[in-house]
Amino acid sequence: MIKRSAIVASFALFIACISSAQDLSTVLKPPKGAQVALVVFEDLQCPQCRISAPVIKNAGQTYKIPVVRHDFPLPIHNWSFDAAVIAHYFDARSPQLGYDFRDYIFQHQLEIIPTNLRSFADKFASEHKVDLPFVVDPQGKLAAEVNAERALGSRIGIHQTPTIYIVSSKPGGKPYVEVTDRSQLFQMIDAMRNQ
Repeated sequence: MIKRSAIVASFALFIACISSAQDLSTVLKPPKGAQVALVVFEDLQCPQCRISAPVIKNAGQTYKIPVVRHDFPLPIHNWSFDAAVIAHYFDARSPQLGYDFRDYIFQHQLEIIPTNLRSFADKFASEHKVDLPFVVDPQGKLAAEVNAERALGSRIGIHQTPTIYIVSSKPGGKPYVEVTDRSQLFQMIDAMRNQ
């Protein structure tokens, strides 16, 4: 005889799997109008993310495909969440400005510590002629956005950074593939485009 608790647990697992599949299908797809794109979950303090960022940027430019970046600050890093909040501040000014800030942070990652992150952000803002208020996120809206991106990544099974997907909207082919070896990124994009 099957116990009611086992049935309830099985049903809950079934619902969680459906929810995860729905999250995957909404997150792992190209932006409107693009057939192929890169979707990246990254942590601004992650050394592997720093190494991968220029490769991903180069791939996006070479193939003229969008790169969709999601902040996924890991709890083990002591300034990545704050950097992601500042990146969201720049995103609100212009998506390109947010991308440029993330790249700037990666370029200076080895110099940054919690106490000087703000000075790097101030320098970036000054160089781009953008005001950076003393309190970047007074209502906590930007922090909520970062937490939402991290929760989204967790729901679809992200547990490391960078996690890179090549996604496609082409009918009949694979909708996405995870890149586990960044040295294969260009070949994998070619395969996705040719499917």
